[in-house]
Amino acid sequence: MTDFKSFFTQLCPIEEDNWRAFEKLFKPKQLKKGEYFIEAGEQARDIAFLEEGIIRAFYRNEKAQEYNKHFFLNPCFIGGYTSLITKQTNYINQEALSDCRLLVANYIEILELYEKAPDIERGARILAEQFFVQKEQREVEIVLLDAEERYLKFQKEFPQLEQQIAQYHIASYLGISPTQLSRIRRKLAGK
Repeated sequence: MTDFKSFFTQLCPIEEDNWRAFEKLFKPKQLKKGEYFIEAGEQARDIAFLEEGIIRAFYRNEKAQEYNKHFFLNPCFIGGYTSLITKQTNYINQEALSDCRLLVANYIEILELYEKAPDIERGARILAEQFFVQKEQREVEIVLLDAEERYLKFQKEFPQLEQQIAQYHIASYLGISPTQLSRIRRKLAGK
């Protein structure tokens, strides 16, 4: 398992004093399966490093239909990024699909640290760039790949996840119905 320091310092070199100041901002937190890190309607204030577990990010419309946007697997950062940056209401729910272990920090305190620790800010910028690339790739996949191709890509990107979460979550992520997912799985099993 990749620890917090290893994960962040692989983005760019960090001075030891700056790392200690950054690390002090993060406090341990547990989420039980089914609990939320953040819900739609709240304003985000915190960011977290996911040490252990699985979290899904999803939208819920007025008819209570849910659409999975992303799955977060450790190690990674989670949070309501758009809400943090814009100081607007959050629209995306982040729910634990398993028991999770997090390190949580107040985003404002991280921003304040950037003034004294440009290497931390550089690491955060690189992380934001990686998130942007992932988001754009996901948008392209939804538009250009058919359902079977998206499923095969999902299997490659999240090789163990299929055995750990409900099939309807995967179908929602792929933008298809659970029935369509079953058909695709049967077809591929027959090949």
